Order: sequence, then C-alpha cells, then structure tokens
Amino acid sequence: MKKIPTFKTEAEEQEFWATHDSTEYVDWSKAKRAVFPNLKPSTKTISLRLPQTMLEELKLLANKRDVPYQSLLKVFLSERIESELERHQPKLARA
Repeated sequence: MKKIPTFKTEAEEQEFWATHDSTEYVDWSKAKRAVFPNLKPSTKTISLRLPQTMLEELKLLANKRDVPYQSLLKVFLSERIESELERHQPKLARA
C-alpha cells in the first residue's frame, strides 16, 4: 500500500482523491462501516428578500407549529425541491 500524503487543506485533499485510486492507498477489505449520527449538513448563510406580508404569514405558520420560521422555511423549500425533482425526473432520464 502506498502512504497517504499529508494535506495542507481540504481542497488539496479533494484534488488528490479526485485524481488517485484509493485502492492503492487503503485496504478496503479491512474497512468497517461507521455511523455518524450527529453530523449536520454544511450550511451557507444567504440573504433573501421577501415581501413583508409573506414573512408575517410564514412566522404565523411557524408559531402555530411551534418551530422557528427559518426552520419552517427550510422544510417548505426542501419539500418543494423534492417535488420538482420528482416531477422532472422522467424528463431528465430521457435526456
């Protein structure tokens, strides 16, 4: 097995693994499944302008569900994205 180099940055490591075969560096027959239950997806802060009435309605809905309005907005966006992807899936598969 080749020795895995030391990387200075995550980007450097990503570039390395994108251009090298891991089987030359890792004996995958000895690998064990790992579970990381507390990992959270990376997030990015954005600025979003909404009409005041929309924001007030979102906050009202969130209050009724006893959740923060940003969390409810993420749920709504996630559901809609999933719906749109499913709706367009057959078209994408034929392309």
